[in-house]
Amino acid sequence: MPHDLDTPTAQPASASSAGGGSLFAAHALLPDGWARDVLLRWDAAGTLQSVQPNAQPGGAPQVAGPLVPGMPNLHSHAFQRAFAGLTEYRGESQDSFWSWRNLMYRFAARITPASLEAIATWLYVEMLEAGYTSVCEFHYVHHDQDGTPYADDATLAQALLRAARTAGIGITLLPVLYQTSGFGAKPPRQDQARFIRSTDSMLSLLERIAPVVRAQAGCLGLAPHSLRAVPPDGLREALAGLTALDAHAPIHIHIAEQTQEVEDCLTWSGQRPVQWLLEHAAVDERWCLVHATHMTPQEYAAAARTGAVAGLCPTTEANLGDGLFDVPLWRQHGGRWGVGSDSHACVNAAEELMLLEYGQRLATRQRNVLATAAQPQVATAMTLQAVQGGAQAAGRPVAGLAVGQQADWVVLDADHLALQGLPVESQLAAHVFGSHRTSAVHGVWVGGRQRVQAGRHAQHASAAAAFVQARAATIHTG
Repeated sequence: MPHDLDTPTAQPASASSAGGGSLFAAHALLPDGWARDVLLRWDAAGTLQSVQPNAQPGGAPQVAGPLVPGMPNLHSHAFQRAFAGLTEYRGESQDSFWSWRNLMYRFAARITPASLEAIATWLYVEMLEAGYTSVCEFHYVHHDQDGTPYADDATLAQALLRAARTAGIGITLLPVLYQTSGFGAKPPRQDQARFIRSTDSMLSLLERIAPVVRAQAGCLGLAPHSLRAVPPDGLREALAGLTALDAHAPIHIHIAEQTQEVEDCLTWSGQRPVQWLLEHAAVDERWCLVHATHMTPQEYAAAARTGAVAGLCPTTEANLGDGLFDVPLWRQHGGRWGVGSDSHACVNAAEELMLLEYGQRLATRQRNVLATAAQPQVATAMTLQAVQGGAQAAGRPVAGLAVGQQADWVVLDADHLALQGLPVESQLAAHVFGSHRTSAVHGVWVGGRQRVQAGRHAQHASAAAAFVQARAATIHTG
């Protein structure tokens, strides 16, 4: 059994070799656009010390394809990866997010610490192979199967941290505060017992787990699950307690994902969810508003002005029938955004970008909607925006290829049939829109350490086998 990370033997997942390292790329996507002949140097902690365009390689190793910043995955429920494919049938006359949620709760009830670790390890390997280099884990299964806290209250959080360390992915751990089953402090349902925490117990968990997260160069934040799951007093006290522990800790919340949620919030408070949140909490750059699908134009403007990041999960939002976020309107007000894979019906950074752009095309009946004047290549523009927004939501220095940021990047396969012979800007576009997406990922580095080579993680086979075993045991339990 893996050792507890809260020991002196634990090492940061992003640790580099003793003296750091260097790498040379003929083409690299820097925060202000593509650059040629880029020499990267990083220190032993995996932090970039130099990013030099128009350089000579010297003795640095050279990559064979274009180098792009690693993508932060800003929203993940790891255990749900093993649930993918199990709900794609009509069980009710009108299937919806809410019927899906009932099935998901039944699956969550069967998760064990061992199965969660195996599922998350494989998921994080998949993420790395798909171009994600860090993950924000929205962690809400806290207790044993009968709802009783484990002897070590951090048991399941520890399982996720071990999984991230094993795979070598950067992590922002977001323990989820869940207290009620609906607006107006409705008592929790029996099938929510594994999620429920008092505010004091949540703050105790944060104190308990903070040194463990730091030991692997991670970030610890808080996720009030949603306004329907956290009443106003619990939200206020939790935010105050979090700020006392760390004034810069990220805060993520599900909000306005479903029209029923909006209607229930109006019935309870006379306000829509985003409107209520902005009037009752000091929303700022620390916040990630996950989904925020159903907003008025006034809410788009007000929420964007706070500096919060919109956490968009296009494949999950499509899978659950949530609706479409209006990215052009959000961007019109200076709004920042990033992408996540959420329920992991799909685990592919480029796929999220592709579907996000395609959704906007369908809504507006235009093309290349998310391109900008500075970056007319839509894949380039989206990548840079998603990396910046994802890094802000993660609360970690993973904002791209710049001095002071972590040495996280992806090398594309220039010999891939979809990319071969194209200009570098078109190679990234072909990766997002014209390849099988994951297939064009050749190498992935996290903190200056190569985690994926020739498209494959070193632990691909063993992690996959453990995942399949854990999924089978979970499905056939009970």
